[in-house]
This record gives sequence, C-alpha cells and structure tokens, in this order.
Amino acid sequence: QQQQQQQKLPLNVSLSSSPAVSLTVPDSCDKTTTPSSEEEEGSGQLGSLLTSSHRPVARTKSSPATAVKMDRQTTGIAFDSIMLKHQCMCGNNTNHPEHAGRLQSIWARLQERGLVSRCRRVQARHATTEELHSVHTESHTMLYGTSPNPESEIGDIQMKGFTKLPCGGVGVDSDTIWNYMHTASAAKIAVGCVVDLAYQIATGELKNGLAIVRPPGHHAEAEQAMGFCFFNAIAISAKQLRHKLKLKRILILDWDIHHGNGTQQAFYNDLSVLYISIHRYDAGNFFPGTGAPKECGIGRGLGYNVNISWEGDLQPPMTDKEYLAAFRCIVMPIVRQFDPDIILVSAGFDPANGHPAPIGGYRVSPACFGHMTQRLMSQAGGRVVLVLEGGYDLQAICNASEVCLQVLLGDQAPCIAKSELITPPSAIAIKVLEDTISIQSKYWPVLNNYAKNLSHSYIDALRLESEETETVSAFASLGITHNNELQTKGMEEDEAMEDEQ
Repeated sequence: QQQQQQQKLPLNVSLSSSPAVSLTVPDSCDKTTTPSSEEEEGSGQLGSLLTSSHRPVARTKSSPATAVKMDRQTTGIAFDSIMLKHQCMCGNNTNHPEHAGRLQSIWARLQERGLVSRCRRVQARHATTEELHSVHTESHTMLYGTSPNPESEIGDIQMKGFTKLPCGGVGVDSDTIWNYMHTASAAKIAVGCVVDLAYQIATGELKNGLAIVRPPGHHAEAEQAMGFCFFNAIAISAKQLRHKLKLKRILILDWDIHHGNGTQQAFYNDLSVLYISIHRYDAGNFFPGTGAPKECGIGRGLGYNVNISWEGDLQPPMTDKEYLAAFRCIVMPIVRQFDPDIILVSAGFDPANGHPAPIGGYRVSPACFGHMTQRLMSQAGGRVVLVLEGGYDLQAICNASEVCLQVLLGDQAPCIAKSELITPPSAIAIKVLEDTISIQSKYWPVLNNYAKNLSHSYIDALRLESEETETVSAFASLGITHNNELQTKGMEEDEAMEDEQ
C-alpha cells in the first residue's frame, strides 16, 4: 500500500541550442511535455514513458465503441487455449506456481482493457520436429515432443526421465510437471507461436508483438528439461530467423529474475546472437546457479554473452532504480553498438513486486517493464518480440503484461515513482554494475563512458551524461564501426564454412 501511494514523477525535457539538457521535476503527471521521438544518448534515455499522463492501470480501458484500424504495421499477439491444458495430473494448482491460471489471467486482463482487439492475432500451430532439432537433440525432442505415459510402466519411470511427485503427479523434476495427454502439445504450440510471431515481425508483416505462452522455455537446454521448461522457444526462434531469413544480428534480452541457462548454452559460441541477461545470482545460490559475470562466451562468441548478475541476497531487494541503471549503463550502450536486426525478449515478470523470495524477491514496477520495452523499441527498427517466461503472482504479471502491450501499441505507460528516479542504486548494485563493466568493456569499450556515473541517481546521471553527448556519440560511432566490421568478417567466414560443408 505504501508503494502504491508513492508520488509519481515524470521528467520534462526541453532542448536548447546547447548540448545540455534541462531537467525539471513537476509535481504531478497531469501536465507534461513529451520529448522528441528522435532520442539519442543522454536526452534519449529520458523517454516518453517518464513524461506520461497515463491513467492508473486499474482504470485504463478502451472504449468498445471506438473503431480499431488495423494495418500491416500493427502489433501481433500470440495465444492459444491448448496451452492451458498443460497441468499436473494431481489437479491441485496450489502445489505448482507455473499453472494455467497465469495465461488465463493475463489474457482476460488484456481482453478487458480492449488491447487484444487492437492487435493482430497470430494463428497458433505446433512447432515442427525440424524446428525443435535446431536447438534440442533428437532424443530430447522424441521424449518431450511425443506423449509418453510414464505411469503405464512405473518400474521404468526413472529410466524414462520422469519421476513421481509428492503431490501424486508426474514430473521431470520436483518443479517441472508432465501431463502425458497435454504437455507435449502445449510445449510445441508455445514454440510454434513464438517462431511465427518473430518471423512475421522480422519480415515486416507485423510491427512488434507479445507471445503469451506456456510452458516457458529459457531454462530448457539441448537435452535437459528443467525449471518448468521443455523446449526453448526463444532460442529456436532465433535459430529459425538465422536459417530462414539470414539475419546477421539478433539480440536476446532476458529480464526474467532467473538466468536463462538454456538460451546461454544455445549461443555461447555464436557471434550472430547477442545474449544479455539481468538476473538474481547471489553467488550462484539462486536457481539455476548459472549466469556468472565472467561467463562471456567462447570462440567466436566471446563477448556476445553478457550477464548482469545481481548479488546481495535481497539485502536490499532490487527495484526500478537498479534496473534503470543497468539499462542506462550497460544494456542500451551495448545494444546500440551491436545494432540488431530484431530483438527477442525473454519477458519473465518474476522480478515484479509481489513475488516471494524463493521465486522472486525483487520489487520492479509495471512502469519499469514498460520503460525497458520502450527503450528497446528505439532500436532494430522497433522490431521487438516479447515472450512470456516466468512470473507467478497473478496481479503482478497482469499489470506488467498490460503495460508492456500498451507500450508496444504506442500508448503511454505509467510514470515511474519519484523515489526511484531521485535515489541512487544500492551499493551492492553499483558494485555489480562496476564489475560487469570491467569484464565487458574489453569487448564493448563504449561502456567505459558510463562507469563514472554509476553512483548517481537516474536523473543526476542523465544530466551529467547529457553535458557530454557529443563526446559519447563520437566514441560510440567509432565502436560501432570497429565492432560491426569484425563481426561481419567473422560471419562471412562462418557462412563460407557452412557452404563448404
């Protein structure tokens, strides 16, 4: 309740002939000035999300009497009720945080707000065996892509890779349930939805999109199901975009509170797919225990794996101010230099306020998720694909999904709380960001420009950086040219080797 009562703070931006930016803090969101859409470093970091006059989430509705115009460049949405059938055979969802009610609640909220009617629905389909094989082994695909009934041969259950759960159901492990009638179909539908949504956005049929899918995927490794995940939909989609459309540079950003070990594994030696993860790490003691800062890739992929690994064991829990700092100082500088053709987001909403410590513990607001989405939309021609991963508090995931879809549709999102914008990140977060920059700056030298302002609040840091806009832009341009030349040369060599094979 105290957090809901926090004063909201937009930032008004006025640009003069001077390279400096004037920042003012008005008393409310009622009257604001929206900055130019031509956003660059410094002033661009402010973004229109922080100058919004958006009404509170709970009161936002679209009039059913308003005619909705649909054109080619619209937002896509992917969902299918078949994915709701993936449930534990015990029939008790209270034992399982990853349940069908997650998708039901999000879909109902988006329909109630009139957002679904403004999107183009992507027709669901099962992923093909060939698509699944692009990331997973043949044995893994055979086991989880069909519908084996391990209970029919209880004595052979462990050999088949399944286990009996305390609740009476069957699972791959204590968390990852298996329903022999529906799980394989739901998992393949989830992958098919994401693959087709990403393809239509990459080809220009859609502007951007949101995939409301389950079971999630970013923990699924080449031959290991875990963490509620069977097939890695976002990794498979990236592989398909590389194979079918020959995209040169794909960004996968993972903001789920748990590290995407499966996605990292899939592209660890690949320079065409940049993987950036912001996750709770706690010295490897938080599930799945991977994602250390020094895990930067191998071979040609060295430098194309970036882990922002939060420490501190919730002392204090991370909030908007830490995620804003990570985006400002690490994520966006690297993304601009990488210059992706498309951006795929593992949009887990379990960092959101409302998730207890065992599966979350952070306090990120819906407005912050919206801000991160909007910042990403400034890159890759706006081709952004949000794919639901984790997130288990129903109110929290509904609020975050609603705001993110509003932003994809071009609406304004809620203002970020004043306290989050005027307060510096926590000391432990600053240390994490300093360490990450120290490790990654050898691959992304542009990060050195941001190290000195880590201890400032979001507002103060932007004010300082705006005074050096011309210098920062010059360094960034040099970095882009150098990095892209090296990457292009490497990919041309890779493609030549593939042709020879």
